[in-house]
Amino acid sequence: MEGYQIVPSYEDADVVVVNTCGFIDSAKAESLDAIGEAIAENGKVIVTGCMGVDENNIRGVHPSVLAVTGPQQYEQVVNAVHEVIPPNIEHDPFVDLVPPQGIKLTPRHYAYLKISEGCNHSCSFCIIPSMRGKLVSRPVGSVLSEAERLVKAGVKEILVISQDTSAYGVDLKYKLDFWNGQPVKTRMLELCEELGKMGVWVRLHYVYPYPNVETLARIKKWREICPELTIRSTFIVGFPGETEEDFQYLLDWLTEAQLDRVGCFQYSPVEGAPAEEMDLQAVPDEIKQARWDRFMAHQQAISAARLQLKIGKEMDVLIDEVDEDGAIGRSWADAPEIDGMVYVDSEHPLQPGEKVRVRVTHADEYDLWAEVI
Repeated sequence: MEGYQIVPSYEDADVVVVNTCGFIDSAKAESLDAIGEAIAENGKVIVTGCMGVDENNIRGVHPSVLAVTGPQQYEQVVNAVHEVIPPNIEHDPFVDLVPPQGIKLTPRHYAYLKISEGCNHSCSFCIIPSMRGKLVSRPVGSVLSEAERLVKAGVKEILVISQDTSAYGVDLKYKLDFWNGQPVKTRMLELCEELGKMGVWVRLHYVYPYPNVETLARIKKWREICPELTIRSTFIVGFPGETEEDFQYLLDWLTEAQLDRVGCFQYSPVEGAPAEEMDLQAVPDEIKQARWDRFMAHQQAISAARLQLKIGKEMDVLIDEVDEDGAIGRSWADAPEIDGMVYVDSEHPLQPGEKVRVRVTHADEYDLWAEVI
């Protein structure tokens, strides 16, 4: 592209573009640290992403950054790069083209597929609508065309992402689009049906309501329909006004729900979030930490028990990496980078991106061990 190429290290780069997150205070701190590291290792840094809406804060900490742009300001990022490193006028535009599957920053065998931007909800703990705007869904034909290009390029796992996957198509009133010459609604059901025909793993995060009896009934029904279903969720502890009774209810609900993969965050004050304006008593940091510890220990026991049920069973595993100790992969139940791993024992060499059939031999709280069959 215009003579530019992505390189693997700071020292090989002529300029570094740092994408930031401004959702919660800890994410902002990590983003500022990443900017500082890039400045120390390279010196020429362009900042983009959600924190870019607060340029004064970024420049107050790191005054030497070359440019600051906000979320989705792709053209401004490109212009900033042009100013630092002018395009190579000798590049051949007929050879130096973007590949059909686009520029991927993930390993070759999996890719993220964004279906929408923004969110219409006004959750009290969240400022995404103010940063990303209202929901804007991509037409289903565009999404499916990108997915097809990814599959043709060798991708074996597609991770569907957005700020609110469950609302996909609402803003378009589920408008009809076209895919392979056939009309398809811009709606989650139709999208999943078409992605399911592509012969690859498809993973999505679909929001369901707050933990209650009705949600438990839905989970039970889902498992009756698909016993192999993996259900995951993420929770916040220490929200303003949370009582010990509230927290105990959550632990009891987890026991009933028996979720497979669970994440948990301590509530973090977010400037501009509605929760900060509510007349609710803040939960002290030490209580938030104690509840987080109890939550994680509680769910760890549930996870360990559910993984024990997989011993002796067969499953497909997608290999992510191979080192001197063997191959490490994931089952269809595990998302990359955040979920458990499957450590695979094989008599023949395996390669990243290879899908193999295994039998599970051992399990702990989060990971599995298996042998190729």
